[in-house]
Amino acid sequence: MADKHILHLLTPLKHMSPFDVNMALDAGFDAALAYTGVTLDEVAGLVQDAMFSRAPKAGIRTGMFFGGKDAILALDMLSAAEKALVPPFGISFFADPAGSFTTAAAMMACIEKLVIEKKNRALRGLKIAVFGATGVVGFSAAVIAALEGAEVTLVGYDGVQRVSGRAQAIRERFGVSVQAADGSDDSRKAGILASTEVALCAGRAGVRVLTRAQVAAADHLIAAADVNAVPPSGIEGLDLMANGAELPGPQGVLGIGPLAIGNVKYRTEFGLFRKMITATRPVRFDFRDAFRLARELHE
Repeated sequence: MADKHILHLLTPLKHMSPFDVNMALDAGFDAALAYTGVTLDEVAGLVQDAMFSRAPKAGIRTGMFFGGKDAILALDMLSAAEKALVPPFGISFFADPAGSFTTAAAMMACIEKLVIEKKNRALRGLKIAVFGATGVVGFSAAVIAALEGAEVTLVGYDGVQRVSGRAQAIRERFGVSVQAADGSDDSRKAGILASTEVALCAGRAGVRVLTRAQVAAADHLIAAADVNAVPPSGIEGLDLMANGAELPGPQGVLGIGPLAIGNVKYRTEFGLFRKMITATRPVRFDFRDAFRLARELHE
């Protein structure tokens, strides 16, 4: 009998996301087992239990997924897991906390394709403001954009202190320059938008981030995207399925809605799970791999 494809899903939270469990099983894993309340120092032991319980050749059929709602912690867990490997044993790893890596990758792939095709621009040098940047999706999108050479500003809805900490974490961890800005009221948002070319909204579900008037008044804005599918929309006037349609207003700002992003996100997460299952040797996936695949899927 062939070794079964087994996925162990780890999260520091009380519950593992049913979304990720469903995705893993639909992608073809024979079993998906959740481990909750996992701390960083417990990762190595769990990796080695999963690894040593099977022959080395079964490593390609053993996977571990890192969830939660903290991008840095998920990456730290991924790093701890890699350090726990003992050749010739090995297993595959995939980090996607709260679906943020694949969602952020999908958002950036959609934006990149849109600005290349419609505005003859690349991500490099593009002035991008990320609203909701203290959240895991906004944080991840900011990192992807900055690594691609965009000029990124993280916008804090509750002042500049928290978002400055996130910007510092990005600079230290990934070696890229990002800025922080206070977006706690409408006048401050307007000031940020005045020099922004792409606005990314990754705020809490059901929270209006940008109004129609704010978007219309942003003279340099060329595109805006929102990942929030729960009413009201994060960007007023943006259709859930928008995929390059112009937003209301004189500037002709191109919009990308949450369901358009979600379609790419779904295929990206599913695709990475499939890559784990079909790999001929153990693999490791994080937001970089998610962005590469999202780009391919959205070509």
